[in-house]
Amino acid sequence: MLEQYDLHNMMVLDIETVPQYRNHDEVPEHIRKLWDQKTLNTRKDETAEDFYGRAGIWAEFGKIICISVGIFTRGKGVGLRVKSYYGHDEKQLLIRFSDLLNSQPPSLVLCAHNGKEFDFPYICRRMLINGLKFPSQLEIAGKKPWEVNHLDTMELWKFGDYKNYTSLSLLTAIFDIPTPKDDIDGSMVGQVYWVNGDLERISTYCQKDVVATAQLIRRYRGEPLITDDNIALVGE
Repeated sequence: MLEQYDLHNMMVLDIETVPQYRNHDEVPEHIRKLWDQKTLNTRKDETAEDFYGRAGIWAEFGKIICISVGIFTRGKGVGLRVKSYYGHDEKQLLIRFSDLLNSQPPSLVLCAHNGKEFDFPYICRRMLINGLKFPSQLEIAGKKPWEVNHLDTMELWKFGDYKNYTSLSLLTAIFDIPTPKDDIDGSMVGQVYWVNGDLERISTYCQKDVVATAQLIRRYRGEPLITDDNIALVGE
């Protein structure tokens, strides 16, 4: 499976998102009314104030604070080079990420877990909101499905059926992919950002998901996992 893909022409990525504001009270009134209406239509068991902590899951009410990427490398066995783009200024973060993609071949394949439902469209929406032009690898308008070089490890696991969401954690467990014990999970990112302001901690968490997704690709291909000494975490 996936043997037709050149790993060295693939970028694995993951994003972390948070609500645009620290709490519900800080949201501008005209946006707050729209948030309250959305919550009324979708949540029957929580108030708009209580649910605002999860506003980061929607691009209209959230923002990207970290994008981690991984590139497969050559050497003594297949390796992985991982770096993160993170910061409080979302536009500058997206510009740096765009510069990276623009330096890569247009044929570069982008891969993420649940990427087609979350990461790829979220990035595109936030780029539009920030007035940025898409790198060619994210431009899908007018393309036929087979012309879009996006891979989704969750979609691949479905094999055409319509099963519900399958987490990356579950897949790493059943494929016996070792993963470090995280001190945070996705539900805690907003608090770590808005309360603790710890972007580096969030970046580390995001990088682990990139490594896990890359290892899952190796399992899908029936290939050995990348050894720890062949995984490099680098700065910008």
